[in-house]
Amino acid sequence: MDFIHLNEMEFYGYHGVFPEEKKLGQRFRLTVSLAVDLKQAGQTDELEHTVHYGEVYETCRAIVEGQPKKLVEAVAEEVASRILSEFPLVKGIRVQLIKPDPPIPGHYKSVAIELTRGEWT
Repeated sequence: MDFIHLNEMEFYGYHGVFPEEKKLGQRFRLTVSLAVDLKQAGQTDELEHTVHYGEVYETCRAIVEGQPKKLVEAVAEEVASRILSEFPLVKGIRVQLIKPDPPIPGHYKSVAIELTRGEWT
């Protein structure tokens, strides 16, 4: 399997359990890896044989900047399911969603979740 990676896209959203997260919002970083057979695209040099990553970016932006959810797990699940349904060449997806500044005390770089859906080998 071949892969397309959209690395560390940054968006501002209002997801979270705490009231201040819903009111003030925060940054989110999203990386998606798409499992796609890229052989034909490489041989033909034609966009129709690959996934237009600009369109994938817009789908991700619409979700992360869209309707607030309580859990980042729900945001990541929507990203995975929408991309798998809207882009038929994508056979599998890995989604990593990072909250760089969650409202919890302590010293850490960030918190993140990662999920994988569909075919990955």
